[in-house]
Amino acid sequence: MSAKKWSDLYQLFTMVLSIEHWAMAESLSLQRDITRVLELLEILQRCPEIQPSKLAALQRILQSDFCNMIREVYEHIYTTVDINGSAEVKASATAKATVAAFAASEGHAHPRVIELPKTDEGLGFNVMGGKEQNSPIYISRIIPGGVADRHGGLKRGDQLLSVNGVSVESEHHERAVELLKLAQGTVKLVVRYTPRILEEMEARFDKQKARRRQLS
Repeated sequence: MSAKKWSDLYQLFTMVLSIEHWAMAESLSLQRDITRVLELLEILQRCPEIQPSKLAALQRILQSDFCNMIREVYEHIYTTVDINGSAEVKASATAKATVAAFAASEGHAHPRVIELPKTDEGLGFNVMGGKEQNSPIYISRIIPGGVADRHGGLKRGDQLLSVNGVSVESEHHERAVELLKLAQGTVKLVVRYTPRILEEMEARFDKQKARRRQLS
């Protein structure tokens, strides 16, 4: 996606966020704001001096799965970001961070927010990789019948980006496992689907195991 399109995306966020006063940001609900924008667009389409095709295109964008994905990531960042300042400063910084997250994932699947309940049986998936292995942390297995399997959404091949707002992109394997074990209640994960990299990582590990067997 070009720099201009990311700029347009940021402007769209600014427009949606400005529908409600910045002072309301403490009870953030972008879905409410987007719904209000869609209502206003329907009214504007009845104005003869406005081109309805452009408004219809904007409606399709706001109702798309991609826009919903952006909203989920934005709300997750907003509730976890640690920024001192007014609600306006926090909202503006969150919008920029959201655009940066999607821009950084260009050429890959976009980030998704997955929420899973933490139960006595755990979360129902395994992870592999980590800083000590010079690789990202990945979901390597979804346990059949487990929590993640029953709730859906999480995939083998998802890269784990954060756990309850704590980034694990440059963390050791043990740290990611610790965060998952310590999590309670509803666990919020930000992930990105990049199965090819997981396959390459597993192939590398298999070669290392084969070499160790030959040397032993």
